[in-house]
Amino acid sequence: MTTRLFGTDGIRGKANEYPITPEIALRTGQAISRVLKSNGANHNRVIIGKDTRISGYMLETALTSGLVASGMDVFLVGPMPTPGVAHLTKSMGCGAGIMLTASHNPYEDNGLKIFGPDGYKLSDELELAIEREILGEGKIPGVSPDKIGKATRIDDARGRYIEYAKQSVGAGDLAGMKIVVDCGHGAAYLLAPLIFKELGAKVVKLGVEPDGLNINEGCGALHPEHAGRVVREQGADLGISFDGDADRVIFTDETGASVSGDRILTLCALALMEEGKLRGATMACTVMSNLGLHEALRAAGIAVLTTAVGDRHVIEALRAGGYSFGGENSGHLIFADHATTGDGILSALQVLRIMKRRGQPLSVLAQVMREYPQSLVNLKVRAKPPLETLPRLQATLREADAAFGDLGRHLIRYSGTENKVRILVEHRDGDVVAAWSARLRGVIEQELA
Repeated sequence: MTTRLFGTDGIRGKANEYPITPEIALRTGQAISRVLKSNGANHNRVIIGKDTRISGYMLETALTSGLVASGMDVFLVGPMPTPGVAHLTKSMGCGAGIMLTASHNPYEDNGLKIFGPDGYKLSDELELAIEREILGEGKIPGVSPDKIGKATRIDDARGRYIEYAKQSVGAGDLAGMKIVVDCGHGAAYLLAPLIFKELGAKVVKLGVEPDGLNINEGCGALHPEHAGRVVREQGADLGISFDGDADRVIFTDETGASVSGDRILTLCALALMEEGKLRGATMACTVMSNLGLHEALRAAGIAVLTTAVGDRHVIEALRAGGYSFGGENSGHLIFADHATTGDGILSALQVLRIMKRRGQPLSVLAQVMREYPQSLVNLKVRAKPPLETLPRLQATLREADAAFGDLGRHLIRYSGTENKVRILVEHRDGDVVAAWSARLRGVIEQELA
């Protein structure tokens, strides 16, 4: 049994196996209540949303039991995008918001993302405090019978988020646009098509028939080629693919070609700069972003802050500097003037707004940067020893540094949510990328075998 519950994005694991069990979910509800109260929170309300995984029923029930047993009132909103839970937590005056999701992972996995009363993900300190309560010895005491909380289903929660998302683009009008929307059988399956339709777009819906087992299966943000194929067949203007909890979005242009997250980040930063909305002439991205993004934005007079992997790190950088925009190549876009976390639907609306304002297709708008050839390899591992303790790998990396100079880079890291090691190699010369990617993979396989 691990002694660490929280990873880079909440608690995550295989459903019905530690720590994603009813017992831990119940104890998590109790722990959240105790930590909120000890932290001086004056809200005794918690909102719970979920994606469409079958295990969501199990976790939702157990989590609710733990919360109400500790005197918290619970609002249940059912399937809801993660950013919707973050928004509703703040707008409904809740002490915390909990999203039950494993994002892009298959249905067998599930997890918990927790937001504070301001709609932002919890700080590391609060996560650790909750974790200590969950893992502590003995029973967490409940409240007296007269102080037990209530659980209420909020039927109009979807409508509240729909209006919030639409207002983010002001008088946005998508009339005349035909878009393919792939919800990946996930949390956006009801909301996303409605939002785009209400703004006037003709919508072709994909991935809107969840059965509890098909989330992310061959569709959504992990498989944008699915939407791309339908874009070509339907003659649509754009393909929009969401991951399981709809905090990420991947775009396909009118030719059906997938557009990298870095190109979307670059075109949005340039558009915001042109509109006078890019505060401090600065944007934030993670170490995974392509060197071409840095070149393009530097040429436009835009500074780039680089953070560790994870949208929470980007958000922290934006908040610390008072900046308005940032994101990840993986499809998280944070428009900080509108949202407290990555929001796939809101991000898609912003890209559509830019397309309408410019009067240009996405294939043209995306030509804002030159992407360095890049290889990203994900290797499954049984254990995660510190990379600096692998002597052959460290020697090979030093050799790569000397060979690359300023023309490329490498990044080796463990996944924060899965038993995988990620190998990123980037260089102006594609042959160099291929050679070094294969070499690094071979060294890591030997040392971790």
